[in-house]
Amino acid sequence: MEVVGLQNVSKRYGRREILTGVDLRLNAGELVALIGANGSGKSTVLRLLVGLSRPSAGSVRRNARVVGYVPDVFASHDRLSASAYLTHLGRVRGLATNTARERAHDLLDRLALAGGADTAMRKLSKGNAQKVALAQALLDPPELLVLDEPWAGLDANAHSTLRELLTEAAEQGAAVAFTEHSAETVRATATRVCEITDGRLTSTEELHSLTELSLVPGAEIDWSRHPDVLDVRQQDGHVTLTLPTGRHDAALLTALNHGWSVTTVRRVR
Repeated sequence: MEVVGLQNVSKRYGRREILTGVDLRLNAGELVALIGANGSGKSTVLRLLVGLSRPSAGSVRRNARVVGYVPDVFASHDRLSASAYLTHLGRVRGLATNTARERAHDLLDRLALAGGADTAMRKLSKGNAQKVALAQALLDPPELLVLDEPWAGLDANAHSTLRELLTEAAEQGAAVAFTEHSAETVRATATRVCEITDGRLTSTEELHSLTELSLVPGAEIDWSRHPDVLDVRQQDGHVTLTLPTGRHDAALLTALNHGWSVTTVRRVR
């Protein structure tokens, strides 16, 4: 299902044309990376997707009730703690106070905010302020999630946590779009890559994803003979299978029928 689409969109600021004739559609469950040089128009595309900017020509269709957005520069209220700030935003968005607070603490715990959720915003480093920016975009599970260089300033552990959060959002039906300069991060996260060059969408590449199943063994199974299993790894009493996404249901059924327990199912590149 299409969540947002740009049709023949152009954008001008004065005499300068930032975007020219861009067609881009984001579907539910997609993780779309926008790549390109600085000044190519990537951030402008993101602002158009969320409705913070209007096209000079063309049209934008948006079918999302809840939109999460992380800008390239995050301005926060320095008189509040991270928890109070996020709880307030959650209430503005219609969440109950307890729900907003619990959701805020859960996200900040996962992102390992230095000092914890009650740390004053004014004391946060750039990387930790970015964690609060990410948490505010995910407070109310979004149907459209748009992030401008979301990995900027994050520590290594938060890098992998953010990738997990974006993947979870997509698996819950959100359309996710982000910009990122690291080719490794793009390949590890995106299901589709779109390149913007001088304000034009110049290429689109589909990235095929894999699914990893982490299992606790039951009755003996020779997974090397299973037609869909690409790789088998054993570690710490668990067996991890790698399969093409969309073709793992048969392996799951085989495991359950033989008394195996499923620990995790996650999408990888």
